[in-house]
Amino acid sequence: MKLHELADNPGAAKKQKRVARGPGSGKGKTAGRGIKGQKSRSGVAIGGYEGGQMPLYRRLPKRGFNKPNRKEYAVINLGLIEKFIGLGKLDAKAEINEDVLIAAGLTTAKRDGIRILNKGAITTKVTLVVTGASAAAVEAVAAAGGTLTVAPTLEPFGKSKRKAQ
Repeated sequence: MKLHELADNPGAAKKQKRVARGPGSGKGKTAGRGIKGQKSRSGVAIGGYEGGQMPLYRRLPKRGFNKPNRKEYAVINLGLIEKFIGLGKLDAKAEINEDVLIAAGLTTAKRDGIRILNKGAITTKVTLVVTGASAAAVEAVAAAGGTLTVAPTLEPFGKSKRKAQ
C-alpha cells in the first residue's frame, strides 16, 4: 500500500457546505438566511424571546420541585436479563451483580445503582444482587426459583446531616 492509495471509507467524510460563495453554489447571496430580520444577522440570541412581550416561560407559574440530592438509577428489565442469558452473555448459574450486568452490556453506566423492574418474563433460576428492585420483580424471580437481593446503599435514606437537638 502506498500513501496515494489511502482513502476514507465511502460515506465516512461528509463534504462541508460552503455558503455565500456565489449563485452557482445554490447557497449564494443571503447564504440561506432569507432577507432582513434578526435571524439574517450575526449574533442572534432568540431562544425564548417574544419581541418585548413577556415570554411564555415567565408567564406560566412555577410547578413542582427538583430534589437536589435525588438518586438516579440505571433501569434493567427482567425480560432483557432473560434474553441475555439465552444469548449466553450472562451465566445463570453464577451470581449476577451490577458489575456483571455492565460487563454484559445491559447498561452503560451504574449511576447511583441498578434497579430491576418486572417487564418481560423470566423463567431461568438466577441469583441477582442489585441496589434496587420493584416488589413485582422480586416476586417474579422468586416464582422462577431464583433470588433477588437488594444490597444496602452506601448512604442510608432519611438520615439528616444535622445534629439532633
